[in-house]
Amino acid sequence: MKIGKLVRATLGGSSQKKSTKIEYEEPMQEPTQEQKDQVTERLENIKKQTSEIDDIIFKKIATDEGVVTVIYSNSLVEKMTMQTMVFIPLTNYINQIHQVSDSIEDKDIQGITTRVISGHTVLFFHNTFQLLSIDTYSAPTRSITNTEVESTVIGPQDAFTESLETNISLVKRRIKSPMLKNETFTIGTETDTKISVVYMDGIVNKDNLEVLKDRIDKLDHPAYTDVTILKQLIEDNPLSPFPQYYLTVRPDTVSGYLHDGRIVVFMENSSAVMICPVTFMEMFMSVEDYYNRWTTASLLRMLRFFGFFLTITITPLYVSALTFHPEILPYELLLNLQESRAKVPFPPLFEVLFIELIIEVLREAGSRMPAKVGQTIGIVGGIVIGTAAVEAGLISNILVVLVATSALLSFLPPIFLVSNTSRFVRYIFIISAGLFGLFGQMIAFTWLMVHLLRIDSLGKPYMSPVIPRKATDLLNGIIRFPTKYLTKKSGISKSPKK
Repeated sequence: MKIGKLVRATLGGSSQKKSTKIEYEEPMQEPTQEQKDQVTERLENIKKQTSEIDDIIFKKIATDEGVVTVIYSNSLVEKMTMQTMVFIPLTNYINQIHQVSDSIEDKDIQGITTRVISGHTVLFFHNTFQLLSIDTYSAPTRSITNTEVESTVIGPQDAFTESLETNISLVKRRIKSPMLKNETFTIGTETDTKISVVYMDGIVNKDNLEVLKDRIDKLDHPAYTDVTILKQLIEDNPLSPFPQYYLTVRPDTVSGYLHDGRIVVFMENSSAVMICPVTFMEMFMSVEDYYNRWTTASLLRMLRFFGFFLTITITPLYVSALTFHPEILPYELLLNLQESRAKVPFPPLFEVLFIELIIEVLREAGSRMPAKVGQTIGIVGGIVIGTAAVEAGLISNILVVLVATSALLSFLPPIFLVSNTSRFVRYIFIISAGLFGLFGQMIAFTWLMVHLLRIDSLGKPYMSPVIPRKATDLLNGIIRFPTKYLTKKSGISKSPKK
């Protein structure tokens, strides 16, 4: 069968006589029997490769270019998408197929199968021995909803979803600049997960960008289900309890950091995105700080910052005072504490560890239950168990107040990972206080400061701008100065002067 194909039509300029030139390619040769056998063999190999995947569909269609075998995944491609993008063009406007498809150059069966299970539709042209691929992925996705983990009273309420394209579009809707670049990588030998590295060209520190790309290139992890997995694999100090990259689900937070020269990593199937590098003080900053007046924002930011240190020292101080240093307490308070602990048979260290573990159990159980049941269990369980424990003489009532205050303070940081960190560090302080009193707490605090000074975020000092000191960055530190003074980029994201 001879097959002709229209390949070009040109029109002359307006000042010249219009002319139409039509060229036809040489008629395609009939495939040889050897080629037919190869196509048949390849189809059989693909069928064998996908024999245990029931949603892979093989469908033969007669077209102007001969028989075409269409291969796609029924669960990843909607029927309407297949109808409009593949079946109708194949039988009526086959040139459209060539315009929107990619030619598959590799002959690897595994590569072809990977395309199909990624949502692509592969077309086998039996006569021309041609392989084409069309991106028809159209699985149902979650719509854009309000953020639940980083909610704010003022400002935008939209949050990222699990769609990589949707998340990038939410940022591009806010930053309409050609300086906004995004580079896509595929990681995970078993998941083939797409990630997108986004930055503002001309603002981003090129050294930071190269360091991040180098770490991504060296990844050898089989599966990625969320960006938090990637974060743990490329962070500077994996043994540290402190998160060294910022995680957020808010597009406005990402836009603000991009304008400051930071690098943002998006991952498909992840509603959180990763921002790097960041500092320890930025873990206590919320995007709502910039929507509030600077006075209110500064007050709230100080509350979060000092709340972190209070939550790790309140209950250890109770242990130190009752175990080693009763003289630091006012006489009346000491009498109340002794009266409250009159029936408690355990030393303060075990008393505190007991109630802290009860709080951890309630928090963990509440987070695993349905939302309405979890809230009820948290409130009722806390009150009932706390009251019963006091009446049973297991803990003092003053300790219940201190532990509840400490638990509330731990939720002040806008990033949940910092809350988890404060819980872990608190146990170090409690045990140190139980062993050595205030001296033990000082040792634990010294360890904490030394550790924070030693860790980095993408090679940048984690405690910047305090150490090393950067005076201009302190304008947006614990106290947020008025917006008109916040004109310079942070030192951690600036490109070095050449």
